[in-house]
Amino acid sequence: MESRVGAMLLVVLIFPTLVGAMVRHYKFSVVMKNTTRLCATKPIVTVNGRFPGPKLYAREDDTVIVRVINHVTYNVTLHWHGVKQLRTGWSDGPAYITQCPIQPGQSYIYNFTLSGQRGTLLWHAHISWLRATMYGAIVILPKRGVPYPFPKPDREVVVILGEWWKADVEAVINQAIQSGLPPNISDAHTINGHPGPTSTCSSQGYTLNVESGKTYMLRIVNAAVNDELFFKISGHQLTVVEVDAIYAKPFKTDTLFIAPGQTTNALLTADQGAGKYLIVVSPFMDAPIPVDNITGTAILSYTGTLAASPTVLTTSPSQNATQLTSSFMDSLKSLNSKQYPANVPLAIDHSLLFTIGVGVNPCSTCVNGSRLVSYINNVTFVMPTTGLLEAHYYNIGGVFTVDFPGNPLIAFNYTGTQPSNMQTMNGTRLYRLAYNSTVQVVIQGTAMISPESHPTHLHGFDFYAVGRGLGNFDPVNDPKKFNLIDPIARNTIGVPSGDGLQSDSGQTTQVCGCCIVIWKYTQLGGSRWPFWWRMGKVQMSHLYHLPLTFQNVR
Repeated sequence: MESRVGAMLLVVLIFPTLVGAMVRHYKFSVVMKNTTRLCATKPIVTVNGRFPGPKLYAREDDTVIVRVINHVTYNVTLHWHGVKQLRTGWSDGPAYITQCPIQPGQSYIYNFTLSGQRGTLLWHAHISWLRATMYGAIVILPKRGVPYPFPKPDREVVVILGEWWKADVEAVINQAIQSGLPPNISDAHTINGHPGPTSTCSSQGYTLNVESGKTYMLRIVNAAVNDELFFKISGHQLTVVEVDAIYAKPFKTDTLFIAPGQTTNALLTADQGAGKYLIVVSPFMDAPIPVDNITGTAILSYTGTLAASPTVLTTSPSQNATQLTSSFMDSLKSLNSKQYPANVPLAIDHSLLFTIGVGVNPCSTCVNGSRLVSYINNVTFVMPTTGLLEAHYYNIGGVFTVDFPGNPLIAFNYTGTQPSNMQTMNGTRLYRLAYNSTVQVVIQGTAMISPESHPTHLHGFDFYAVGRGLGNFDPVNDPKKFNLIDPIARNTIGVPSGDGLQSDSGQTTQVCGCCIVIWKYTQLGGSRWPFWWRMGKVQMSHLYHLPLTFQNVR
């Protein structure tokens, strides 16, 4: 008996993080569901018949097992956006990268552990445009007995932002691919699946009920396909305490700025008089590109408010409120406390410069004989028909190469006059890293065709955002301005496009910019990790990805 107790104590001492961790099982059935929005009904692809989809709850260090059964006619995969996939690359979810799609009538089991993570993330479909209706929140609570590093809220509320098309979203993207033209923009923005009343439809929207004097933590997720969004509540301040499941130094603001794939936890204190207050969600776009300009609305209602009470209104930020977005992003800092340090790697093994933008490639079946495409370092990714991780694991040749350029092959003035040749190279090309490598990536926007903001997501990892700015990256002077003390860590970040800047001649031009991220690759075993960036309307809104290939540790 004593030896058994001693052995158990030894396990606790050696693996303390395993104590109290649970295995949580979920069943996700992918089914069609007739859904009415904007006074029109259409069938949409859902999980368990719900829109938005079910919330996934767990605690730090829990293992999550999700069985996904595909009952629709589309191929399906699910991505656990922001989850650190430590030796669980098969469960990351991007189609033809870490897995083959789940075919109709088939199932797949995702199995991953939420190691050292707590906060709000999201899951969504990761094939074609199914993510327009297949998405939901991931809520990771701290370990039992571990408090938040801020005052405990009285209640927590998940708020998911999205986009809604009246048309079938698969038809929208297929038409864009066939024509080579940008896809139709969405018809509305949604808050927890509801757009609120519009000029053409007086449907009821989402209502957030609050009690006077109580504090609420809003777990806000931007699950939109394309749009960076502002979030604002009339008459109320919000205190940001976390982004992308990373605790942040708290700061107050009346407007949140959230890019697609990003999450923000903010404290809301119900400190106004009883009544109804308007919640607005509106798009940010500071480039001359069409965007869905319909404001999504909801209502914050105090307990005891009469139904006939007037709603306290507010105004949305201007669509091109670049200064507001810059101020918000500059306010984000890591806690960098003893319990939650910011361990920024200082010795860099790989220094990469990724130029991103839009090119024009020939297309014999397209309307104008050409197609707009995205690129990184002038390489447009070609989606394989065999999963990259499968090809790597089973040593299947001819699927990919490992010659992706870490820097542009031809340097030019990225934010100035662009080359006349806008055609890109095509290929399934990867960049190889060794285990325990530290990587610095400068993501440099370009002015090819049109500058715009580029939300960028790294699968399976967080990274430190140590710098950002307008114009071309200066490798001599810009590193002197890096924040290496308390930079915020994220899994998704926007590359700024800038606003209208006036030149010496008095002309106003659009200037794009860059951001700098650093992360340390500590994934055990070989894998393939996509580095995604999301283009806007100019380029058919495809997600471009650069899979990063890592050597096996034998």
